[in-house]
Amino acid sequence: MKNTMYSITEEHQRMMFEIEQAEGELTAEMEEALRINEGQLQSKSIAYLSVIRSKEAFNSTIDDEIKRLQRLKKQNVNLISRLKETLLGAVKTFGVFESDLHKFGTRKSTVVEVDDVKLLPVKLRVIKISETADKVALKKLMSNDEEIEGCRLVEKIHLKID
Repeated sequence: MKNTMYSITEEHQRMMFEIEQAEGELTAEMEEALRINEGQLQSKSIAYLSVIRSKEAFNSTIDDEIKRLQRLKKQNVNLISRLKETLLGAVKTFGVFESDLHKFGTRKSTVVEVDDVKLLPVKLRVIKISETADKVALKKLMSNDEEIEGCRLVEKIHLKID
């Protein structure tokens, strides 16, 4: 782990390295070492903020790399498709042919194409239903003291760093 503009003590660096090696699994000793008491509030808070920002930046880099790899894969898929179409065109034009290692030909397959699923009889359709709760509406109702069975408002506390 590299030092950033925030100063991290070697103890914190070692602890974060051990946690990374354990793939995020914490032992009781690690949890105790991570706990912040009043005397350590300033130093550990700054050290933790440094680690948080470093990990967030690393996640951003990972996201960018995933996007780059997805673009690269899409380019490869498109190239493969164009090359296959070109080979298919050659087989259609010249017929079956062989090279030293491979034989190029065609095979037939049958697929079903459906113009409008809604025009099919119900027994020939697959209906997928996905239900989710309208949490915005629920929150509005419950904030006005309306009780809804199976729902509750839970107040959460999130870290805010300015």
